[in-house]
Amino acid sequence: MTTLLSDLPDGAHATVNQVQPDGNSLDANQLRRLAELGFLPGEAVQVLRRGPGGREPLAVVVGDTMFALRLLEARCISVTRLA
Repeated sequence: MTTLLSDLPDGAHATVNQVQPDGNSLDANQLRRLAELGFLPGEAVQVLRRGPGGREPLAVVVGDTMFALRLLEARCISVTRLA
């Protein structure tokens, strides 16, 4: 089932489908930067944990690298959750 990276619970594993605009939250350069960081179709991703109060930033591993993402960035990454 396709969902957004921002909607996954802590510890969830998924596969990236695409980086897509979410309203006017990020411009084309910011979306391209997410792809350059490794958020590419087919890449494995895991949400490790969220910041204080279960909000942001999200600690995310894509490939072998950990990133801290803001919610508005995570809402632009479509994923398929793995069982």
